[in-house]
Amino acid sequence: MHELSITEHILQYALEEAQKIGAQKIRIIRIVLGPFSGLVPECIQMYLDLLSEGTIAQGAKIEAQILPLKVRCRDCGKESEITRRHIACPYCGSLRLQVLSGKEFYIDSLEVDVNEYKSPSSSHGME
Repeated sequence: MHELSITEHILQYALEEAQKIGAQKIRIIRIVLGPFSGLVPECIQMYLDLLSEGTIAQGAKIEAQILPLKVRCRDCGKESEITRRHIACPYCGSLRLQVLSGKEFYIDSLEVDVNEYKSPSSSHGME
């Protein structure tokens, strides 16, 4: 259920950033997640669909990039990337691992439509 409050913040941020550049429509919100962030992109999309109704973000899609889980072995000292399915050090097989990254969550970028029409009076090169 924490995806609801996270999605509210994502939407608020996206709308504020879009307003700053005069965007007419938000098409895509790209997010980056660590495998232990606890967030489910499909849930974020579902909440975004509900919360964005009537805004310039209505119909926007969430694109999520999942980062690798990075660890340091406490036995051999080597750093590596592991998966949630294989949680042993790939070098020595130890399960004594220190998590270096995997809880990240951030908005990477927005894809928006911006009206680039310039009125005739502003296209004469006068400043």
